[in-house]
Amino acid sequence: MEEVENETGKVVSTIQSKARLPGFRPGKAPASLIRKQFQGDIRQQVLENLIPRYLQKRVEEEELRVVGRPDITKVKFDPGQPLEFTAEFEVSPEFELKEYTGIEVHYHEPEVTDADVDERLESIRQRKADYINIDPRPLEDGDIAVVSLVTVGGVEGEPVKQDEVMIELGDKDTVAGFTEGLRAAAPGEEREFDVSYPEDYGQEKLAGRTVRFQAHVKGVRKKELPELNDEFAKDLGDYQGLEELKETIRRTIHAERQYEAQQEAKNKLVETLVDAHDFPIPETFVDRQIQNRLEQTLRSLQAEGADLKNLKLDWKKVKETQRDKAVREVKASLLLSKVADRESINATRDEVDREVERIAKQQREPIPAVRIRMEKDGSLGRVASHIQTEKTLNFLFEHSRKVAD
Repeated sequence: MEEVENETGKVVSTIQSKARLPGFRPGKAPASLIRKQFQGDIRQQVLENLIPRYLQKRVEEEELRVVGRPDITKVKFDPGQPLEFTAEFEVSPEFELKEYTGIEVHYHEPEVTDADVDERLESIRQRKADYINIDPRPLEDGDIAVVSLVTVGGVEGEPVKQDEVMIELGDKDTVAGFTEGLRAAAPGEEREFDVSYPEDYGQEKLAGRTVRFQAHVKGVRKKELPELNDEFAKDLGDYQGLEELKETIRRTIHAERQYEAQQEAKNKLVETLVDAHDFPIPETFVDRQIQNRLEQTLRSLQAEGADLKNLKLDWKKVKETQRDKAVREVKASLLLSKVADRESINATRDEVDREVERIAKQQREPIPAVRIRMEKDGSLGRVASHIQTEKTLNFLFEHSRKVAD
């Protein structure tokens, strides 16, 4: 009761110092008149000051971890009476962490064969090829067609257009429709043809679609490949010869495969951990995770050229389809955080600094400017959280029981 009166007196004094009432100089109106004239404003300001303060005090006393914004109801605030209110909110779940070391996971160290090295070496050789213009003639398999392309059907939004692109007819990486549509065409000729893209094609705008292209053939080129020898290796970098290059390629492939295999094992470890724990997840967490997933999807679509202006989303339907996956992701995050706390796993200042430096180099900006921006928008904290998560995953992997497939 005393706290309410004290806070009311402070609010009255603040309003009194600024109020302009007829017959009184600024700040000289009596407090009794201020209380009567600004009764509604005083009540509202006192509530806004006291409710968060006492709610926070009670939360700290009971060591609650509040999730989201509390819903304040049943407010009773009458003159001469104590302030009463009801606060409803979700709290981060408390749960007992079960055994998290010694979890069985399928994993074996990757192998790299000579054939793997030769394939990667050939890929490098192909990228170093020269493309030589040849006299105009009808295109055949093995030729490089120089064409301009524009879509005339089969895609949504703006047409896909390229003024000059090289297409190798008959190559395994060339979508078959281009080879079939351009075969026997001569420079100066225009053609229209359909191209059916596979479902897993890299550009989502084209994946799984049959697209009609208009193509103008500009020229014919032949690919000339460099000879695989010591000189080739030396031209690529600081290598003594071809054998040293091959050994570097072998180590690179092994590192790539090891990373992929370990990531897969870590994902399985997390799935096992989630399956072993059953505890309720606050809907606020679930909604936030679904929102994050949705925003990532929309950014990806926008980056690929999708027109999102007229996109209408049914949040209820989105939530229904994404909820189960979001719940598991939130549980995984809470579990990893609990393991990190138990094992005192944290991101060090040096680790965060190195990541900020990497981002600054990538964006070609001064490191201090990037750090200040990241501190302001909260991304610095997310970087530290990501590092902590990766270190926790490494801990789980190192302390798991690996079983060969």
